[in-house]
Amino acid sequence: MTFEAEQLGESGPELASLLRELRKRAGLSGDRLAARCNMSQSMVSRIENGRTRPSLVDVEAILRALEAPPELVAEASALARMANTEWRNLRELRRKGLGTRQAELKGLEASSTRMRYFLLSMITGLLATPEYVRASLAHSPADTSKAVAGKLERQAVLYDASKQFTFLLTEQAVRWPVVSPFALAEQMDRLSSLSYLPNVHIGVIPVGTVTPRVPLNTFTIYDASLVTIETSAGSLVLRDGRDVHAYLKEFAGYEECALFGEEVRARLAEWSAACRA
Repeated sequence: MTFEAEQLGESGPELASLLRELRKRAGLSGDRLAARCNMSQSMVSRIENGRTRPSLVDVEAILRALEAPPELVAEASALARMANTEWRNLRELRRKGLGTRQAELKGLEASSTRMRYFLLSMITGLLATPEYVRASLAHSPADTSKAVAGKLERQAVLYDASKQFTFLLTEQAVRWPVVSPFALAEQMDRLSSLSYLPNVHIGVIPVGTVTPRVPLNTFTIYDASLVTIETSAGSLVLRDGRDVHAYLKEFAGYEECALFGEEVRARLAEWSAACRA
């Protein structure tokens, strides 16, 4: 079974219909299926009516209870994974507007308590100075004023002590000349300052550090329930627990390679001074 990128996240109704049909073929009521799966009947009903997006674990439990044939198990599993994966290309993101994107991110940050950011090539808006934010959006042909305001407004969440943030940046991301040397030095100083917040942990992976794998994309993990991946072509959203676990493991590997605390502040001070020289 193959899918185009645009189909990601849109297979939910098809999956719900397939699971409902399989239950009927097996001659089971919703109550009996729920008992076999150790689920509530209302949960089974919501899944079959497309009101709840089931995880792969939920789908596999249902398929086992129904003793579904292998070919239908493969089809339902593929649909479940696609239903928990969403792709947004650049055209869609631009059509919705950069300001709308900032509102979506603000909502994710408000509903999460533990956030992990792996920053491969640039500094995220949460950590950026106003000049860096404006420069990072300068390439956009659209009006970016709402996006700039949204990025700066989101930074208030860093001071919410009920939330925990870990930012891992490559040295390339910290030193990439998005702004002038003096402005970049100010940006480095801001990173150093924010690293003193008790709920904000900023790590840097220096050039030359051996990592457990080669990082390919910037990504963010919200709690242990959702991952967003930024690519040059668009944004990918993963909700399936197995995919999220894989990124948690990848993040932990990079975290072990990063400098934190006084070590990272010493590097930032050195690079900042070099920018001002």
